[in-house]
Amino acid sequence: MSLLGDLLNTVFERRYAGASGDDSRPIDRLARDLLEAGDEMTELELARRILDRYERMDDGERLAFFGFLTDGCGIDTGELREALDRYEAEQSIGTYRALMAAAEPPRQELFRRLNRVPGATAKLVQMRGDLLRVTRDHPSLKRLDTDLRHLLRSWFNRGFLVLRPISWETPANVLEKIIHYEAVHAIHSWEDLRLRLEPPDRRCFAFFHPAMPDDPLIFVEVALTRGVPGRIDDLLTGSRKALQPGKADTAVFYSISNCQRGLAGISFGNSLIKQVVAELSAECPQLRTFVTLSPIPGLAAWMAEQGMTLTPEDDDAAARLPRIAARYLLGLDGQRPKDPVARFHLGNGAEIHDIHVAADLSESGRRQSHGVMVNYLYDPDRIARNLAGLAAGRPAASRRVQGLARQAEKKEPS
Repeated sequence: MSLLGDLLNTVFERRYAGASGDDSRPIDRLARDLLEAGDEMTELELARRILDRYERMDDGERLAFFGFLTDGCGIDTGELREALDRYEAEQSIGTYRALMAAAEPPRQELFRRLNRVPGATAKLVQMRGDLLRVTRDHPSLKRLDTDLRHLLRSWFNRGFLVLRPISWETPANVLEKIIHYEAVHAIHSWEDLRLRLEPPDRRCFAFFHPAMPDDPLIFVEVALTRGVPGRIDDLLTGSRKALQPGKADTAVFYSISNCQRGLAGISFGNSLIKQVVAELSAECPQLRTFVTLSPIPGLAAWMAEQGMTLTPEDDDAAARLPRIAARYLLGLDGQRPKDPVARFHLGNGAEIHDIHVAADLSESGRRQSHGVMVNYLYDPDRIARNLAGLAAGRPAASRRVQGLARQAEKKEPS
């Protein structure tokens, strides 16, 4: 079957290649023709033409195409109302099918047909990335984004994802993408990457999708340590002595990077962490603690909003910063934490374990959080309880962090 599929794709691509430059129809006309096409070969050819045309468009043309998809391929409310009336009058399988068809905007079927072209999934992910860049200035396009995100959530559900270890022996084309996509602690060179992958106490795992086999969706970098670390330099320095995996008692998730802008809002992190914990537990059963060493990217901006001009050079920074960070991470007056990294880990069932000053003295670490970092603890036996507390407005935190937050309420300005 695979050989037959390859042969059919070859025939299709040759047919398409011979005529791709001859079609002068506007892209909206091509889209309508694709929705009306009655045979598979015609569908594939039209879909390929649309994707090829889209890649050659400038920003203005793409914006116009998004407008067409939003306004010209939306729900026909009159047809939907009639279908609902017929279904209320007679709840048969026929009226139900008609109601479901009327309730779905035609653009969803258009995207499905586009996705039948080999390699189209990655192009549709890129298309949504383009769409997200313009929705802030054009909020009406959020209807289009809702439909595209709905389809991508289905196509990228956990059942399709493959967890693969990333090592120094991983093909170079994938390693180049790890360097490019690293979003927490920049990888400055191939030697820098080697130090994160090759030592025996380092691990890296990534989720891939069968339609994008060489392009990671999300990856996590892990350090095997003794004890919970409080400084990122202790993990990244090239002069450290590597630890044999059998002597480690802690796995530290020190960098989690989402790779595809077009998949924003489609969560992979929870599944990734859970599966990596299972993988590491099977490989190193002596591991007892699973924590992160995470940035607090919104702390400095929040402090500025509150009129706090504290810098790490201030004499009382070491005493005040942990209190301020604890207050910020736990939220105020029952509100959800403002920090996006905190929301991510707390939403996965972790607890705020500890806070460290002078933990990230890089330029970005000082700018975003005055050098403060935080450990989030993943205890499989407490995840359900932590999530229940979060839903009730009580983010999970250690006694030390709770105490720091109480001190902040007494000593820091509101």
